Amino acid sequence: MKYYIIAGEASGDLHASNLMKSLKKEETHTDFRFWGGDLMEKVGGTLVKHYRELAFMGFAEVFMNLRTILNNIKYCKQDILQYAPDAVILVDYPGFNLRIAEFAKKHNITVHYYISPQIWAWKENRIKKIKRDIDHMYVILPFEKDFYENKHDFPVHFVGHPLLDAIADRKPLDPVIFAKENKLNDKPIIALLPGSRKQEISKMLSVMLKMVPKFPDHQFVIAGAPSQELSFYENIIAETDVAIVENKTYDLLSVSNAALVTSGTATLETALLKIPEVVCYKGNKISYQIGKRLVNVKFISLVNLILDKEVVTELIQDEFNEKNLEDELFKILDHKYREEMFDQYYELERKLGGKGASEKTAKLIIKYT
Repeated sequence: MKYYIIAGEASGDLHASNLMKSLKKEETHTDFRFWGGDLMEKVGGTLVKHYRELAFMGFAEVFMNLRTILNNIKYCKQDILQYAPDAVILVDYPGFNLRIAEFAKKHNITVHYYISPQIWAWKENRIKKIKRDIDHMYVILPFEKDFYENKHDFPVHFVGHPLLDAIADRKPLDPVIFAKENKLNDKPIIALLPGSRKQEISKMLSVMLKMVPKFPDHQFVIAGAPSQELSFYENIIAETDVAIVENKTYDLLSVSNAALVTSGTATLETALLKIPEVVCYKGNKISYQIGKRLVNVKFISLVNLILDKEVVTELIQDEFNEKNLEDELFKILDHKYREEMFDQYYELERKLGGKGASEKTAKLIIKYT
């Protein structure tokens, strides 16, 4: 089988790479051509474009880079025809992938969509395109199956969340060795996860770093994103006493006492690793004001959305400031507060279902291709 896979972000690279591994286990002869990242490239196949070239965040940023985005879509369509895959596998990244789905469908190529666009949050009218262009949808959040099937009469496969596999498959970590290898001291760690794109990292770190002198009994460690060079972080940090650990987010979180996390998949990863967190977000003012009027959700973190209540504090836009962040960080370092959060984290894990998302999805893709 020949599969053309498109993942446009770091999280998509992770989940697509695990899916590729499962597909290779199920089929002896499997060939991949893909848009993605380093993790997918390690599995094998041909990397067409790295997601670093595709990362445009927010309405204003997308508008300013519209020509590049349209050229990428045009090139992708041509590349698919030349490769002639048995199926296209799209991983999240809806602005780009739904256009490719329409194109593939018109050329009679089977379209699998792994990790649904969050149309339950905004742009619900995309359901028309999904019903028209997607042959098989694989959802990873429990409420998505009800949303698609009961509200929109579109059958989907709930396969469980792939993060459960990614976290369960981690090798045991020795905290002492980890600290030594990364030149950390013996103080409790507060992890800083400022995102994966340059724009958001710059905005988030400028506030997060103000916590360093306020918590002298802890050490602050930045989880460096695989899409960014070390020098980029060093320019932001300047003389601040903070360490950086590159491409080891799960390892860093597993030895941390608390975390400050930019909204996104990382909020769920942090919760599944049982680390108390404060969820943070601050974007372009224009993009935020537009988004605020279009997004139809009570929360921005997956943790709160899945549990349908505020378990982790969300500091959004103007609320994400030095005073509020300091107050919330003190809270999650308190023993009683932490115990209550841990109880909620176990409930979260139960709701997400069992392990095996990648394996289940791979078997279904093979069955329906």
